[in-house]
Amino acid sequence: MTSYFIYYRVAAGCEQPAREQVHRLQERLAATSSVRGRLMTKRGEPDLWLEIYEEVVDVAGFERALDATVRELRFSDLLAPESRRHLECFEG
Repeated sequence: MTSYFIYYRVAAGCEQPAREQVHRLQERLAATSSVRGRLMTKRGEPDLWLEIYEEVVDVAGFERALDATVRELRFSDLLAPESRRHLECFEG
């Protein structure tokens, strides 16, 4: 199984809309892939966020759903200048 860790910085003043978008994103992923996500913020750096998706079995399907949903929600519009979503995958 694979776990996904996605981190990025949210633009100043966009915290609430970004939380709403993450909630939408995670609800859609749960509906399409049965994978429930979590959201965390870094202690001392509240603009640095981390999405966690664990125990993904259908990696290709999950990645397609993730990419499509992020594009559809225009999530990049809420990121800090010069920031992007960084994706790390771990197996185990």
